[in-house]
Amino acid sequence: GRIMTLEQIIEAIGVEPYHREKAGVIYCADCMDILPKIPDKSIDLVLTDPPYGVNLGNIDNGQAKDKNQQPYTLFDDTPEYILNVCVPTISLCRVISKRIIITPGNRNMWLYPQPDDCGVWYNPAGTSRGRWGFQLSQPILYYGKDPRAGISSTASSCWGHNDSVAVIRNMGHPCPKPFTFIRWLLNKGSRETSDITLDPFLGSGTTAVAAKQLGRQFIGIEIERKYCDIAVQRLAQEILL
Repeated sequence: GRIMTLEQIIEAIGVEPYHREKAGVIYCADCMDILPKIPDKSIDLVLTDPPYGVNLGNIDNGQAKDKNQQPYTLFDDTPEYILNVCVPTISLCRVISKRIIITPGNRNMWLYPQPDDCGVWYNPAGTSRGRWGFQLSQPILYYGKDPRAGISSTASSCWGHNDSVAVIRNMGHPCPKPFTFIRWLLNKGSRETSDITLDPFLGSGTTAVAAKQLGRQFIGIEIERKYCDIAVQRLAQEILL
């Protein structure tokens, strides 16, 4: 059953949200300032796509030069950042949430705590170059218990789920995940419409938009204001993408 309502969690956090609507809230803040205020196991699902620690935007990072990836502006996308920021964030999320799903990228996935299960997103269209050749899939790390365990079995991996180029450009983020893929993950990790989903690295708001479309409640945390504004704009659209 539900330990706390969304309203009670917002009250416990005690910080004015950057954006608030019936479906959920967005905080424009460092997630490590917000997460410690959230009561234990009050969140049903943490779903997040953290930075990958691959020096995004730098030419010597193994990515194709013609991809024209733009760097993040408020931090350096390095393995040290994963260890010092992302891993402690996920460790804290394990205290406040019943379940966690992370897409950690290939190169630094081993830095995270050992998951309870894993899957892959097989996506040849999103090929990046690894040290042993082209990587045709992205790992998915699962923590906690499958909400459908004992009820029905669904695959832990998926194929495809890509958006059009126009939709991805509309997200305005250097490394967005396809909306249809994030929606698949959110549905995988939450079963009830009363579930509360949290994304501590919200970016341009894909997790929040997927939650709203699936009738779930959400809390999003994003440190960079321009991405918060894009997320708010996407949530306001009649057709959610």
